[in-house]
Amino acid sequence: MVLTDTDRKLIVAIQDGLPLSPRPYAEIAEQLSLSEQDVIKRIRQLQSSNIIKRFGAVVRHHELGYTANAMVVWDIPDDQVDAAGKKLGEFDCVTLCYRRPRQLPLWPYNLFTMIHGKSHDSVIDALEKIAAETGLGAFSKEVLFSGRRFRQRGAHYGQR
Repeated sequence: MVLTDTDRKLIVAIQDGLPLSPRPYAEIAEQLSLSEQDVIKRIRQLQSSNIIKRFGAVVRHHELGYTANAMVVWDIPDDQVDAAGKKLGEFDCVTLCYRRPRQLPLWPYNLFTMIHGKSHDSVIDALEKIAAETGLGAFSKEVLFSGRRFRQRGAHYGQR
């Protein structure tokens, strides 16, 4: 897909998030002198062309009372990692779940999950429940609690 000037303007218009309104695509369309349907169609085309790979919300979990979070990294056999990821992704407290290549010999982990909770203990309790219910407790893992929060936002590709 060849990006048009309109596509670039659309990417810039949505990179900081959608307007909080009943019809966010209509608001964006008005800014860009497009129809609402054209905005939706173009976003879908950008997604199907893998120009936009992710399209979702960034939730500020601290403001919702979820002040403890840990990245749990797992060493799962390669032939089981897809199934394990699907199981882990079914838990409400797991907000991210993705596979990454191991960096041997220093880093044997290939599956990463982020678990959010209202306290350190609630995260540990959730992890124990997850490990027991999925059968993943037998695999090596590390629990890495966050010590500092940085600003969360998506990638930026242009200025407004």
